[in-house]
Amino acid sequence: MGRLTTTHVPLGARRRRLVLERPVDEPDGFGGRLRRYVAGPVLWGALEPLGASAGSNGRYRVRLRYRPGVAPAMRLADGARRFSIRSADDPDGARRALVCEVEEVIEDSSA
Repeated sequence: MGRLTTTHVPLGARRRRLVLERPVDEPDGFGGRLRRYVAGPVLWGALEPLGASAGSNGRYRVRLRYRPGVAPAMRLADGARRFSIRSADDPDGARRALVCEVEEVIEDSSA
C-alpha cells in the first residue's frame, strides 16, 4: 500500500491550474536563436515544495494526470510564475499519473 500513496493523489488535490508551455526557437537575425514559449493545454495539478522549508530552494514536485510528450524543454505556468521542468516520470508505468520535478524560473524584469 505504501507504493499507492506515492503515486495516487486524490482528484481534489489537483486543484492548481497550470498551463503547459512549449518552446519555440526562432532565428534572431544575427545567426543565433531566440527561444520563446507558446501556451499549450491547461492541466490541473498539485504543487508540493521540495526541501527543508516551503519552496526555499525554488524546487517543487508537480503531480498531474498522465499526459504523453511532456519533456524537460517545456515549462509550466501558474499565473505569473513559471517553472522549468527538470524531469517528468510515470512513477508506476500505468499511465495514470505524471510526476514532474520543476524549478521556479525567476525572470529578470529589468532587461
